[in-house]
Amino acid sequence: MGECSNLYIFFIVVLRCKLHLFYFITMNKNTIDPAKSIPAFYAGQSIFLTGATGFLGKVYFEKILRSCPDVREIFILMRPKKGLNINERLEKILNLPLYNKLRQEQPLNFKKLIPISGDANQENLGLSTADRQMLIERVNIIIHAAASVKFNDTLKYAILTNTRSTRDICILAECVKNLIALVYVSTAYSHLDNPFIEEKLYSPVDDWRKMIKMAESLDEHILNIFTIKCLNNIPNTYIFSKNLAESVIQEYSLSLPCAIVRPSIVTSSWKDPFPGWIDSFNGPIGLMVAAGKGLMRVTLASNNITANYMPVDTVINTIILVTWKLGLTTFTPASTCFVVNCTFPNEKNVSFRVFCNIEAKLVEKIPLYGNVWIPHALFTENYVTYYVLTIIWHVLPAILLDLILKFLRYRPTILELQKKIYVANRAVRHFMCNEWEFENTNSRDLMTLIPSDNREIFSIDLYDFDIKQYITDGLIGCKKYLLHEDVENLNKAKTHFKRVKLFVSTLRIIIAITMLWMMIKWIFS
Repeated sequence: MGECSNLYIFFIVVLRCKLHLFYFITMNKNTIDPAKSIPAFYAGQSIFLTGATGFLGKVYFEKILRSCPDVREIFILMRPKKGLNINERLEKILNLPLYNKLRQEQPLNFKKLIPISGDANQENLGLSTADRQMLIERVNIIIHAAASVKFNDTLKYAILTNTRSTRDICILAECVKNLIALVYVSTAYSHLDNPFIEEKLYSPVDDWRKMIKMAESLDEHILNIFTIKCLNNIPNTYIFSKNLAESVIQEYSLSLPCAIVRPSIVTSSWKDPFPGWIDSFNGPIGLMVAAGKGLMRVTLASNNITANYMPVDTVINTIILVTWKLGLTTFTPASTCFVVNCTFPNEKNVSFRVFCNIEAKLVEKIPLYGNVWIPHALFTENYVTYYVLTIIWHVLPAILLDLILKFLRYRPTILELQKKIYVANRAVRHFMCNEWEFENTNSRDLMTLIPSDNREIFSIDLYDFDIKQYITDGLIGCKKYLLHEDVENLNKAKTHFKRVKLFVSTLRIIIAITMLWMMIKWIFS
């Protein structure tokens, strides 16, 4: 009996061992290696996102929630605005068409968005003690995309919002218990004194600590006096403050797993979640709309300079891939900050003139409602020519049109629009009259690392990019999401466009005949 009992016990032990081994092997087969799957890497991760209410931020968390559905949570930094608290503001944002695809595919994932009250312009991001502690305990990934992108911000505001907030993010990151990645979204134009911008860290233009201290302690009027001296050859406060912010990341990268993504000019979506998404007039978009309506007829720009525009979905995929690569890399004090230039490949780029010519032809097929003139812009780099033509083609017609509007008891708005166009054109002049080349080695390397199952979802390859189709989708996006025009029924807009075209043609004929008559009269007098 004793031997039988021992054999029975031995049999049970062996059976249990086999079951445990089978369970272990099965579980390992079902567990996907994060190195071979981007969604698997993000599964269970807690992300802290700044700039969540901006153009990039909104597209970023849509993509993560939809394409990495097992992410644990996304904390988004928000401030109350226009009488709305952060929850009301988030609810309003989530009603945008941008989230329709997410609503269909992963509707429950909206609950993973956790708004945190704060402000990038405030010291320590305006976080409460409780919220700060929660982030320290739970966050694994930090994406710092918050920034003021206005080129005409005061030096004080730009430094506090763009540079100090980066320092405060790094201070917070040092306290986070399980941080695996801190990704800073910079700009490809943060080092404009280099004609060829490499994917590396550069020496800062100034001491970021000194500049933050100046911005915090000096009166804004005094700072404005010193702005030109501080900026030196840098064209605006935005570029200056972003340059300083990169130097903050550079210093903290000695103790933190950091990366910098430098997108060029971010424009409408190419493919994801659908073509043509845009929700901001910032940068070239406002000028594109102004040209499409015939309001901008002379531009301070070079004909031959290429337009380095990057689709927002490609930028977002780059941020996701950089975070993935950084999170899988073991951080050591000897680690260097990973830098990626997210810029359009030179071989596929087109000049501003070609871009505008494509748009001008498309506007006849897809006109923007309320054209005041036929879309066509003269490019000039000469200030005198620009000022003279601005008065003749922009200011004087605007005054005349405003008088007509006033007579018809409408609110005069054309001259005010022309002022905004003039300010916007002057703000981007440096980027429309100068050109830079960008290294893209790290971008190409990232493309080769994308797992085969994830290539379609997270691709950053622009090999099949069709510029004409992209501009078409962008124009439709402007009509639909910015101007809120009917894109299904274009008959009214086309009829108006034909009338304007007939008026312009008639006016040109009258002017030509008048000038010819005056010349004949002068010759034979």
